Amino acid sequence: MDWLTYLPSLAQGALVTAWITLASIAIGAALAFAAGIARVEGGRAVSTLALCYTEVFRGTSLLVQLFWLYYALPLVGLSFDPVTTGIVGLSLHVGAYGSEIVRGALNAVPVAQREAARALNFGRVHTLMRICLPQAIVEMMPAFGNLAIETLKLSSLVSLISIADLTFRAQSIRNITLDSATVYTLTLVGYFLMSLVLMLAMRLIERMVRRGAAFPRAAHA
Repeated sequence: MDWLTYLPSLAQGALVTAWITLASIAIGAALAFAAGIARVEGGRAVSTLALCYTEVFRGTSLLVQLFWLYYALPLVGLSFDPVTTGIVGLSLHVGAYGSEIVRGALNAVPVAQREAARALNFGRVHTLMRICLPQAIVEMMPAFGNLAIETLKLSSLVSLISIADLTFRAQSIRNITLDSATVYTLTLVGYFLMSLVLMLAMRLIERMVRRGAAFPRAAHA
C-alpha cells in the first residue's frame, strides 16, 4: 500500500495542473476570439497583426516558447514567476490555435446573411454580434472542446520550468522511490480523470450553447 503515500503530493500537483489549465483555457479563448475576429472583420493592419501572432505561435514549439518566456525574456528586464509564465505560454498557444477555429466558423456563416444584414442597414458590429457570432459559436464548440483537452495534456510541459504540477510531482516521487510503474500509473489515472471532467464540462457547455441558439430560432418560427 505504499502508493497511498504518493497520493497527497500527487493531489497537490493535480490542483496546480487544473489551475494552470483552466486559466490558460479562459485567457486563450479570449485571445482566440480577438485574433479570429480580427482576421475576419479587422482592417488590413489589424488582420495582418493577428495573422502574424497566429502563425508565430502555431509554427513554433510550445516547449521552446515556454523556455523563451522563462529564460530569455528576463534578459530584457521582463520576468514572471513560473506559474504566470506557464499560463502566459499556454494561453498564447491556445489563442493561436483557437483563432483559426473562430476564423473558420465565422467564414462558414453564409454570405447571404451578411448581405441581408447590410441591406437592412445593420452595422458591422451589429451584424457580427447578432447574426454571425451566435451561429459560429455553435460550430466552434466541438473544436474548442478538443483544444481544451489538448491544453490539459500540454500543461505537463510546464514541469520543465520548475512548476510543481502533477508531472513534476510524479517525477520527484519517482526519483526518490524508483517506483516508476506505480507512480506513473497513478499519474496517468490523474490526467485521465481530469480529462474526463473537462470533457464532460465542455459537452455540457456545448449543449447549453446549442439549446440557447435553438430558442431564438423557435421564437422567430
